Amino acid sequence: MAGHSQFKNIMHRKGRQDAVRSKLFSKLAREITVSAKLGLPDPGMNPRLRAAMLAARAENMPKDNIERAIKKAIGGDAENYEEIRYEGYGPGGVAVIVEVLTDNRNRTASDVRATFTKSGGNLAETGAVSFMFNRVGAVEYDAKAASADEMFEAAIEAGAEDVVSGENGHEIYTTQDSLREVAKALEAKFGEPRKAALVWKPQNTVSVDDEQGEKLLRLIETLEDHDDVQHVYANFEVSDALVARVSA
Repeated sequence: MAGHSQFKNIMHRKGRQDAVRSKLFSKLAREITVSAKLGLPDPGMNPRLRAAMLAARAENMPKDNIERAIKKAIGGDAENYEEIRYEGYGPGGVAVIVEVLTDNRNRTASDVRATFTKSGGNLAETGAVSFMFNRVGAVEYDAKAASADEMFEAAIEAGAEDVVSGENGHEIYTTQDSLREVAKALEAKFGEPRKAALVWKPQNTVSVDDEQGEKLLRLIETLEDHDDVQHVYANFEVSDALVARVSA
């Protein structure tokens, strides 16, 4: 297994019962509020808000929670969150990108730096590793939505650049500018996707041994568990044996 979605797939196989729902919903609500505050509160006119709402629904976040997060932005009583991207290296020289929404830059920076250090990695300057990734659009569907061939044909026809299908579903990649159009075309054919957002996709992956892989997965899990961290991306590849062991 390889690529930025590897950790996500491992967590999916472990089962969502391990997740702390309240913390997850808090992060999703924060993204919805920020998205609605930065643009229009209408998901039809605000692609980022629509993506945030898709992510919330994919995690079975109650409709009332979603509406409350939007109203919070409209009402003007939402906290002021700053978007920051941290970049660094994890065990085995793996490049890691961390996206956060924080109301306290100093606190978050200190926490992220400490997490990297404890894992045997190090935090670097902005731009130190992002050049190893492409900023692209990603649309995701469950495997049952369509066969690999059906999804590939529909995605390419809609203007997508690449499609990766597997047991965890279909991942369709687009340019940043064409994400909205591709997602709309696929939704008309297959229904609402489980995700449609901009992501950091690694250009190449770094192979790590099982010991480094375990440390790396702990680093990512610790980062993901932080209240201010919204997304973590890394360009690693680990053995199927480690994946099976961690997923068990």
